[in-house]
Amino acid sequence: MLLSGATFLNPVEAAPAAKQLFGAKTEGSDQRPTPYGSYAKGCVAGAVELPETGPTWQAMRLSRNRNWGHPDAIDFVKDLSRVAARQRGWDGLYIGDISQPRGGPMLSGHRSHQMGLDIDIWMRPPDRLNLSRNERENISSISLRRSAGAFVNSKWSKEHHAILKAAAKDKRVARIFVFPGAKVQMCKDETGDRRWLRKIRPWYGHHYHFHVRLNCPRGARGCVEQAAPPRGDGCADAQAWVNEILNPSPPKPRDPNAPKPKPRREITLSDLPQQCAAVLRSN
Repeated sequence: MLLSGATFLNPVEAAPAAKQLFGAKTEGSDQRPTPYGSYAKGCVAGAVELPETGPTWQAMRLSRNRNWGHPDAIDFVKDLSRVAARQRGWDGLYIGDISQPRGGPMLSGHRSHQMGLDIDIWMRPPDRLNLSRNERENISSISLRRSAGAFVNSKWSKEHHAILKAAAKDKRVARIFVFPGAKVQMCKDETGDRRWLRKIRPWYGHHYHFHVRLNCPRGARGCVEQAAPPRGDGCADAQAWVNEILNPSPPKPRDPNAPKPKPRREITLSDLPQQCAAVLRSN
Protein backbone atom coordinates (compact mmCIF):
# COMPACT_ATOMS: atom_id res chain seq x y z
CA MET A 1 0.00 0.00 0.00
CA LEU A 2 1.36 3.42 -0.97
CA LEU A 3 1.29 6.21 1.57
CA SER A 4 -0.44 9.36 0.39
CA GLY A 5 1.96 12.17 -0.45
CA ALA A 6 5.05 9.94 -0.49
CA THR A 7 7.90 11.17 -2.69
CA PHE A 8 10.03 8.75 -4.66
CA LEU A 9 13.38 9.65 -6.20
CA ASN A 10 14.78 7.97 -9.25
CA PRO A 11 18.25 6.40 -8.78
CA VAL A 12 20.06 9.35 -10.38
CA GLU A 13 18.35 11.88 -8.10
CA ALA A 14 19.07 9.73 -5.06
CA ALA A 15 22.78 9.21 -5.88
CA PRO A 16 25.27 11.56 -4.23
CA ALA A 17 26.95 14.11 -6.46
CA ALA A 18 30.32 12.86 -7.73
CA LYS A 19 31.94 16.12 -6.61
CA GLN A 20 31.17 15.21 -2.99
CA LEU A 21 32.80 11.79 -3.37
CA PHE A 22 35.93 13.03 -5.13
CA GLY A 23 36.16 16.22 -3.09
CA ALA A 24 36.36 14.14 0.09
CA LYS A 25 39.55 12.35 -0.99
CA THR A 26 42.71 13.90 0.42
CA GLU A 27 45.34 11.72 -1.29
CA GLY A 28 45.89 10.06 -4.64
CA SER A 29 44.99 6.43 -5.20
CA ASP A 30 47.55 3.65 -4.88
CA GLN A 31 47.34 2.73 -8.56
CA ARG A 32 49.26 3.08 -11.77
CA PRO A 33 48.94 6.68 -13.01
CA THR A 34 46.11 6.66 -15.56
CA PRO A 35 43.55 9.24 -16.67
CA TYR A 36 40.03 8.01 -17.40
CA GLY A 37 37.29 9.73 -19.34
CA SER A 38 37.41 13.28 -20.64
CA TYR A 39 38.66 16.60 -19.33
CA ALA A 40 35.16 17.53 -18.09
CA LYS A 41 33.92 14.07 -17.13
CA GLY A 42 36.61 11.81 -15.77
CA CYS A 43 39.05 10.98 -12.99
CA VAL A 44 42.72 10.11 -12.51
CA ALA A 45 44.30 7.08 -10.87
CA GLY A 46 47.69 7.32 -9.20
CA ALA A 47 47.86 11.11 -9.25
CA VAL A 48 51.05 12.76 -8.02
CA GLU A 49 51.17 15.80 -5.76
CA LEU A 50 53.08 18.83 -6.99
CA PRO A 51 55.35 19.76 -4.05
CA GLU A 52 54.07 22.93 -2.44
CA THR A 53 57.34 24.72 -3.14
CA GLY A 54 60.14 24.03 -5.57
CA PRO A 55 63.20 25.87 -6.84
CA THR A 56 61.19 27.60 -9.57
CA TRP A 57 57.52 27.30 -8.53
CA GLN A 58 55.00 27.60 -5.73
CA ALA A 59 51.58 25.96 -5.58
CA MET A 60 48.92 28.49 -4.56
CA ARG A 61 45.67 28.20 -2.57
CA LEU A 62 46.86 25.09 -0.76
CA SER A 63 43.61 24.84 1.21
CA ARG A 64 41.92 23.64 -1.98
CA ASN A 65 44.23 20.60 -2.23
CA ARG A 66 44.20 20.86 -6.01
CA ASN A 67 47.94 20.57 -6.62
CA TRP A 68 47.60 16.96 -7.81
CA GLY A 69 47.90 15.67 -11.35
CA HIS A 70 49.05 12.98 -13.71
CA PRO A 71 52.87 12.72 -13.64
CA ASP A 72 52.98 14.32 -17.11
CA ALA A 73 51.33 17.43 -15.66
CA ILE A 74 53.70 17.61 -12.70
CA ASP A 75 56.73 17.22 -14.98
CA PHE A 76 55.36 19.87 -17.32
CA VAL A 77 54.98 22.37 -14.47
CA LYS A 78 58.55 21.83 -13.37
CA ASP A 79 59.88 22.14 -16.92
CA LEU A 80 57.94 25.30 -17.77
CA SER A 81 58.79 26.91 -14.45
CA ARG A 82 62.49 26.55 -15.29
CA VAL A 83 61.84 28.33 -18.59
CA ALA A 84 59.99 31.09 -16.74
CA ALA A 85 62.83 31.49 -14.27
CA ARG A 86 65.12 32.47 -17.15
CA GLN A 87 62.88 35.41 -18.08
CA ARG A 88 63.70 38.90 -16.90
CA GLY A 89 61.80 39.70 -13.70
CA TRP A 90 60.56 36.13 -13.22
CA ASP A 91 61.87 33.67 -10.64
CA GLY A 92 59.52 30.93 -11.83
CA LEU A 93 55.75 30.40 -11.72
CA TYR A 94 52.82 30.56 -9.35
CA ILE A 95 50.68 27.48 -10.02
CA GLY A 96 46.92 27.52 -9.54
CA ASP A 97 44.57 24.56 -9.76
CA ILE A 98 45.64 21.30 -11.40
CA SER A 99 43.28 18.63 -10.06
CA GLN A 100 41.93 17.03 -6.90
CA PRO A 101 43.86 14.01 -5.56
CA ARG A 102 41.73 11.63 -7.62
CA GLY A 103 40.44 14.10 -10.16
CA GLY A 104 36.73 14.02 -10.80
CA PRO A 105 34.25 16.89 -10.55
CA MET A 106 35.35 19.65 -8.18
CA LEU A 107 33.43 20.93 -5.21
CA SER A 108 33.57 24.44 -6.69
CA GLY A 109 34.80 26.22 -9.77
CA HIS A 110 35.94 24.28 -12.81
CA ARG A 111 33.99 21.88 -14.96
CA SER A 112 37.26 20.59 -16.43
CA HIS A 113 40.48 19.68 -14.52
CA GLN A 114 39.03 16.20 -13.93
CA MET A 115 41.81 13.96 -15.32
CA GLY A 116 44.88 15.67 -13.86
CA LEU A 117 45.87 17.06 -17.26
CA ASP A 118 44.69 20.69 -16.91
CA ILE A 119 46.89 23.30 -15.25
CA ASP A 120 46.15 26.93 -14.33
CA ILE A 121 49.24 29.15 -14.31
CA TRP A 122 49.10 32.62 -12.84
CA MET A 123 49.90 35.65 -15.00
CA ARG A 124 51.62 37.29 -12.04
CA PRO A 125 55.42 37.14 -11.99
CA PRO A 126 56.34 35.68 -8.58
CA ASP A 127 57.18 38.26 -5.92
CA ARG A 128 59.24 35.57 -4.23
CA LEU A 129 59.17 31.80 -3.86
CA ASN A 130 59.00 31.49 -0.08
CA LEU A 131 55.42 32.59 0.53
CA SER A 132 53.79 31.16 3.64
CA ARG A 133 50.61 29.10 3.42
CA ASN A 134 48.64 32.10 4.66
CA GLU A 135 50.19 34.41 2.08
CA ARG A 136 49.29 31.97 -0.68
CA GLU A 137 45.64 32.10 0.41
CA ASN A 138 45.46 35.88 0.28
CA ILE A 139 47.70 37.01 -2.57
CA SER A 140 45.98 37.39 -5.95
CA SER A 141 47.15 37.20 -9.51
CA ILE A 142 47.04 40.20 -11.85
CA SER A 143 44.69 40.85 -14.73
CA LEU A 144 46.26 41.53 -18.11
CA ARG A 145 43.12 42.55 -19.98
CA ARG A 146 41.80 45.91 -21.12
CA SER A 147 38.42 46.77 -22.66
CA ALA A 148 36.73 43.58 -21.44
CA GLY A 149 39.48 41.42 -22.92
CA ALA A 150 39.74 43.01 -26.36
CA PHE A 151 43.28 44.21 -25.63
CA VAL A 152 46.13 43.58 -23.24
CA ASN A 153 46.94 46.20 -20.64
CA SER A 154 50.24 47.71 -19.55
CA LYS A 155 51.11 44.67 -17.39
CA TRP A 156 51.43 42.47 -20.47
CA SER A 157 55.08 41.84 -21.32
CA LYS A 158 57.32 40.09 -23.80
CA GLU A 159 58.04 37.66 -20.97
CA HIS A 160 54.40 36.58 -20.93
CA HIS A 161 54.69 36.00 -24.66
CA ALA A 162 57.87 33.95 -24.22
CA ILE A 163 56.41 31.75 -21.47
CA LEU A 164 53.19 31.08 -23.38
CA LYS A 165 55.21 30.33 -26.52
CA ALA A 166 57.41 27.84 -24.67
CA ALA A 167 54.31 26.14 -23.26
CA ALA A 168 52.61 25.94 -26.66
CA LYS A 169 55.71 24.48 -28.34
CA ASP A 170 55.83 21.64 -25.81
CA LYS A 171 54.66 18.44 -27.52
CA ARG A 172 52.75 17.40 -24.41
CA VAL A 173 50.40 20.39 -24.75
CA ALA A 174 47.10 20.09 -26.61
CA ARG A 175 45.93 23.70 -26.24
CA ILE A 176 46.19 26.79 -24.04
CA PHE A 177 43.28 29.06 -23.14
CA VAL A 178 43.80 32.82 -22.83
CA PHE A 179 41.61 35.89 -23.23
CA PRO A 180 41.13 37.02 -26.85
CA GLY A 181 43.21 40.21 -26.63
CA ALA A 182 46.27 38.24 -25.54
CA LYS A 183 46.04 35.91 -28.52
CA VAL A 184 45.67 38.85 -30.91
CA GLN A 185 48.66 40.60 -29.33
CA MET A 186 50.79 37.47 -29.71
CA CYS A 187 49.72 37.21 -33.33
CA LYS A 188 50.89 40.79 -33.91
CA ASP A 189 54.20 40.36 -32.09
CA GLU A 190 55.36 36.96 -33.34
CA THR A 191 57.90 37.33 -36.15
CA GLY A 192 59.24 33.78 -36.32
CA ASP A 193 57.64 30.36 -36.68
CA ARG A 194 53.93 30.85 -36.10
CA ARG A 195 52.82 27.22 -35.93
CA TRP A 196 52.71 27.23 -32.12
CA LEU A 197 50.02 29.92 -32.20
CA ARG A 198 47.52 27.27 -33.28
CA LYS A 199 47.46 25.93 -29.72
CA ILE A 200 46.69 29.33 -28.17
CA ARG A 201 42.89 29.50 -28.06
CA PRO A 202 40.75 32.50 -27.05
CA TRP A 203 38.27 31.77 -24.29
CA TYR A 204 36.15 33.57 -21.74
CA GLY A 205 37.99 34.85 -18.68
CA HIS A 206 41.58 33.62 -18.50
CA HIS A 207 43.08 37.04 -17.95
CA TYR A 208 44.38 36.30 -14.43
CA HIS A 209 45.81 32.95 -15.46
CA PHE A 210 46.32 30.87 -18.56
CA HIS A 211 45.02 27.32 -18.74
CA VAL A 212 47.25 24.60 -20.16
CA ARG A 213 45.60 21.37 -21.33
CA LEU A 214 47.86 18.39 -21.97
CA ASN A 215 47.32 15.61 -24.46
CA CYS A 216 46.33 12.19 -23.21
CA PRO A 217 49.50 10.28 -22.29
CA ARG A 218 50.71 7.72 -24.79
CA GLY A 219 49.00 4.37 -24.25
CA ALA A 220 46.23 5.77 -22.02
CA ARG A 221 43.36 4.04 -23.83
CA GLY A 222 40.75 5.17 -21.32
CA CYS A 223 41.56 8.84 -21.91
CA VAL A 224 39.45 10.79 -24.43
CA GLU A 225 41.27 13.52 -26.37
CA GLN A 226 39.61 16.81 -27.18
CA ALA A 227 39.34 17.44 -30.93
CA ALA A 228 42.47 19.10 -32.30
CA PRO A 229 42.35 22.88 -32.86
CA PRO A 230 41.44 23.99 -36.38
CA ARG A 231 44.30 24.22 -38.86
CA GLY A 232 46.22 27.47 -39.17
CA ASP A 233 47.47 29.93 -36.57
CA GLY A 234 43.98 30.86 -35.33
CA CYS A 235 44.68 34.58 -35.47
CA ALA A 236 41.66 35.45 -37.59
CA ASP A 237 39.41 33.58 -35.17
CA ALA A 238 40.87 35.48 -32.22
CA GLN A 239 40.35 38.78 -34.04
CA ALA A 240 36.72 37.81 -34.59
CA TRP A 241 36.36 37.37 -30.80
CA VAL A 242 37.83 40.85 -30.29
CA ASN A 243 35.53 42.36 -32.90
CA GLU A 244 32.54 40.85 -31.12
CA ILE A 245 33.70 42.33 -27.80
CA LEU A 246 34.07 45.80 -29.33
CA ASN A 247 30.92 45.64 -31.46
CA PRO A 248 28.59 43.04 -29.98
CA SER A 249 25.96 41.47 -32.18
CA PRO A 250 22.41 42.50 -31.26
CA PRO A 251 20.79 40.05 -28.86
CA LYS A 252 18.49 37.47 -30.35
CA PRO A 253 14.78 38.12 -29.75
CA ARG A 254 13.53 36.26 -26.70
CA ASP A 255 10.61 33.90 -27.18
CA PRO A 256 8.23 34.63 -24.28
CA ASN A 257 6.71 31.17 -24.70
CA ALA A 258 10.00 29.29 -24.61
CA PRO A 259 10.29 26.95 -21.61
CA LYS A 260 12.80 27.88 -18.96
CA PRO A 261 16.08 26.02 -19.38
CA LYS A 262 16.48 23.16 -16.98
CA PRO A 263 19.26 23.53 -14.41
CA ARG A 264 22.30 21.43 -15.16
CA ARG A 265 22.08 18.09 -13.37
CA GLU A 266 24.88 17.22 -10.97
CA ILE A 267 27.29 14.59 -12.29
CA THR A 268 27.05 11.33 -10.36
CA LEU A 269 29.51 8.47 -10.21
CA SER A 270 27.44 6.53 -12.74
CA ASP A 271 28.02 9.32 -15.28
CA LEU A 272 31.78 8.79 -15.12
CA PRO A 273 33.84 5.97 -16.65
CA GLN A 274 33.38 2.76 -14.68
CA GLN A 275 37.06 2.78 -13.68
CA CYS A 276 36.40 5.88 -11.56
CA ALA A 277 34.55 3.78 -8.98
CA ALA A 278 37.73 1.71 -8.52
CA VAL A 279 39.77 4.92 -8.25
CA LEU A 280 37.54 6.03 -5.37
CA ARG A 281 37.73 2.62 -3.63
CA SER A 282 41.50 2.27 -3.91
CA ASN A 283 43.78 2.93 -0.95
